[in-house]
Amino acid sequence: MKVIVGAGGTGGHLYPALALVEYIKEVEPDSEFLFVGTKDRIESEVVPQQGYEYIGLNVRGLVGNPIKKGIAAAIFVKSIFTAKKIVKKFKPDIVIGFGGYPSASVVEAANRLGYKTMIHEQNSIIGLTNKILIKHVDKIVCCYDLAYEHFPKEKTYKLGNPRASVIASIKPKDIFHKYDLDKNKPLVTIVMGSLGSKSVNEKMLESLRSFEKKDYQVLYVTGKNNFEEMSTKLGKLKQNLKLVPYIDDMPSVLKNTSLVVSRAGASTIAEITAIGIPAILIPSPYVAANHQEYNARELVERDAAKMILETDLNGKDFVKEVDYILSNQIVQESMKKNAKALGKPNALNDIYKLIKKMLGA
Repeated sequence: MKVIVGAGGTGGHLYPALALVEYIKEVEPDSEFLFVGTKDRIESEVVPQQGYEYIGLNVRGLVGNPIKKGIAAAIFVKSIFTAKKIVKKFKPDIVIGFGGYPSASVVEAANRLGYKTMIHEQNSIIGLTNKILIKHVDKIVCCYDLAYEHFPKEKTYKLGNPRASVIASIKPKDIFHKYDLDKNKPLVTIVMGSLGSKSVNEKMLESLRSFEKKDYQVLYVTGKNNFEEMSTKLGKLKQNLKLVPYIDDMPSVLKNTSLVVSRAGASTIAEITAIGIPAILIPSPYVAANHQEYNARELVERDAAKMILETDLNGKDFVKEVDYILSNQIVQESMKKNAKALGKPNALNDIYKLIKKMLGA
């Protein structure tokens, strides 16, 4: 199979794409892949590091004032011509876009040239790029009911996020020794993404000082840029609290976690539901179309998670919420069951089978 993948801008778009490519390569070792993205975002570094062929286009997001949007639109139109040359040369069996503006040019080019096309939407709220591409692709894969409701039913499949399959299949490592944790105590993992959140860190200071006498322990991820400041403000680390700048083995941590407190990005939600972890979600208010809040609500409405808006976050109430969940086994089991019901651990195989069907196999 020959596949062109358009993905990038953020890890939330890129890593599900990499997961799908890895799966196809495992099933069909002779497959060929080409990634197309930007020249300066995350995909331009990560994809070549993973050993895949990569081409960066000169594209920009449609953001800013009308003048900036106009310039970005003109650049996009020009990039389609470049993308057409790329598609013609590679001659793919299918072109798959994973959202984010880097994927738009190559998917649109493939459509105009008559190649098979598919897009994947990771969030509840359909991203601008995928909105533009809806009428120009053969198949659409999404993860949430809200997105499914707004896509054309005749070509849309709710199959989930490829990251869910990856997480579900990983055998967890022993994280207790690595992070100096107690195997006999429930673990609460608090993480606001790989970079952390300075605003959440400030609001969490009161909470972190309250965990010393609890019968559970907390692993708190500050983000690399915030670690020194948070360590200084907390002073001597309290019992039951471990502060780390980042976690490089999140799947193992999550599989040993009793309660996770996190943002509500698409990949994070996929991981939480694939494993079935009770969660308190604090959606980032700084993302396009406030999509993280809508992602979180998909879980909250099914009693699979609790949600606290960042504007409502305060130390005292937060600790009460954590205490309530961890002291109530029935609540925990219900949240686990409901989260697991939303998970799509077979997402990779299901998406692969859809691709094969599209190709007449």
